[in-house]
Amino acid sequence: MASKSMEFLKLSEEQIKVLEDSFKGCKHPDGTTLMLVAAECGLSEEDTLKWFKLRNAQWRQAEGLPAELGSVLD
Repeated sequence: MASKSMEFLKLSEEQIKVLEDSFKGCKHPDGTTLMLVAAECGLSEEDTLKWFKLRNAQWRQAEGLPAELGSVLD
């Protein structure tokens, strides 16, 4: 899932595959999971967290939900 907002990370296809597979399993990883995914991708935890935040916003928009976290009643 490439978008202009994610281009700054310059990810390889393999990194994107690992991140997408992780996202399918858990959209909001805890600290340990985030650390493991970052290590597997060779990214910093900060960059991995940024990717998850951007990817969550994309997913929410595709689902017709507000891009920011919050109640669907907001």
